[in-house]
Amino acid sequence: MNQDLLGILVMFGLALGLALPLGRFLANVFRGDKNALYFLAPIERGIFRLAGIDANHEMTWQQYLVALLTIKLVWFVLAMAVLSTQGVLPLNPDHNPSMSPDLAFNTAISFLVNCNLQHYSGESDPSYLSQVVVITFLQFVSAATGIAVVVVINALQARTTDKLGNFYNYFVKSLTRLLLPLSLVIALFLAFNGTPMTLAGKQELVKLQGDSVAVSRGPVAAMVAIKELGTNGGGFYGANSAHPLENPSYLTNMVENVSLVLIPLAMIFALGFYLKHKRLAWMIAIIIPALVPLALRGVAYKPIGASALLRRNLLVYGLGGVIVSFIGIKLIDLQVGVFM
Repeated sequence: MNQDLLGILVMFGLALGLALPLGRFLANVFRGDKNALYFLAPIERGIFRLAGIDANHEMTWQQYLVALLTIKLVWFVLAMAVLSTQGVLPLNPDHNPSMSPDLAFNTAISFLVNCNLQHYSGESDPSYLSQVVVITFLQFVSAATGIAVVVVINALQARTTDKLGNFYNYFVKSLTRLLLPLSLVIALFLAFNGTPMTLAGKQELVKLQGDSVAVSRGPVAAMVAIKELGTNGGGFYGANSAHPLENPSYLTNMVENVSLVLIPLAMIFALGFYLKHKRLAWMIAIIIPALVPLALRGVAYKPIGASALLRRNLLVYGLGGVIVSFIGIKLIDLQVGVFM
């Protein structure tokens, strides 16, 4: 077995091994049961009291949606304001100019909805203030809102659309008990393994040839941690995790990849624990990794007519895909049932 394949298997093994207890933990958090981070409850209550929010108020689906869209509108205005004026704001040691209105709009919308499309070079355009207050902040809250929306699975159990729980309760707990603690651990690990974490500007280095080069640095480790953990895509550098300072070694690459799939896998197990349907969770958790080899296989290309291509796709991926999928899911369900 070659080293690359072994690394992939170890990565999936670690992610799966960590996702199971994390899923149980998340189910306890969103049910309101006591857990390892229950001591943070007074801080959360203080946040709700300061914001004038009743976290125990059950929301209808309309109230849930309004809360989600309203808070995202506030973040959009904040992001636009900072990106459009970063040139005259503090924490800009490299003197990057303000973004143009169209680039600021694209960036704000993209990170607001967790798409993280970067039409700028990460280390060249945003100031440190924008990297922290806009990019990193939105990577935290967009991931937390995604989790808060997923947690309405409690409505599946109650079979109602009138009592979905409280959006702000799920949102805040996603931050205080999941994203912030794990990001802190990952950021510290990255910082101690070579990823920059500083507010100093570019550093002049002399190359072996004798000429100098300005190396970009900044609060990189903090951003990379939530970039991976929140399944975001916007890195500090233009090359993202292909950049040697954003991902210095094989070990950091392993940690970043595990972080990337950890919460999605954990949410699957949380679904099973929350609904008390562990068989369903295991079935979904097995199907997802099983699709990876198919994705890695790639697509063979050859010229073909439009009509022939349509017929082939309808038969192979349409009809065949539906039949094979149902048969495959049923077989996995039967196998999981043997062990549950």
